[in-house]
Amino acid sequence: MSVSHQLDRLLDAGLADVTGRSPAELATYVAALPDEPDSVLAVHPMLATARQLAPLLRHHDKPGFVVDDMIDLEEFVPIDGLDRPDRPLYLVHDLDRGDEMRNWSPNEALPALLDRGRTPLTVNEGISWLLQEPKILEPNHCFMTIGSRKPTGGTLDARTPAIWISGGTGRDGVTRRKAPKVGWCWAGNRHTWLGFASAHHRTPTA
Repeated sequence: MSVSHQLDRLLDAGLADVTGRSPAELATYVAALPDEPDSVLAVHPMLATARQLAPLLRHHDKPGFVVDDMIDLEEFVPIDGLDRPDRPLYLVHDLDRGDEMRNWSPNEALPALLDRGRTPLTVNEGISWLLQEPKILEPNHCFMTIGSRKPTGGTLDARTPAIWISGGTGRDGVTRRKAPKVGWCWAGNRHTWLGFASAHHRTPTA
């Protein structure tokens, strides 16, 4: 899918309204990006945060949301060593949902991904992918975005962001059943229905 087509999809989803930028201005951010196969246009938090992007997601016509207890989502930043271009919109290549790592913990998955020459997606990149390809989010085939973690002093918060489909239970509420959900999991826990989304590389600043 061309970069211009991907931008059109973001605009259709409501990116201009969320960011307060005009479609013409947003178009200038992608003008220098190449049309490369297997690439996804990612939204940098400088343009829109994960909390702003989540409601643009759709699953069964339900808008996405951030779980109520993740009030510090903005404090989850790229992990050390993750090279993310410093521009509002950039390309992420060769994305994979990481299904083969279902029932692994984030602590187990991260070194394995790095050994394979891949890097985990950030939560913004995961949402960006789903805005282009919403069918990637399927029941029992969802994913974590462990490229984003929250530093706490000299260590990391024990939570890792994840994106899955709400069952409409608990504080989610029944009206959110089947809605895309940005939540979190413990870094040491395993889940049979969550893979680890990753990319091969990111297009550097043009």
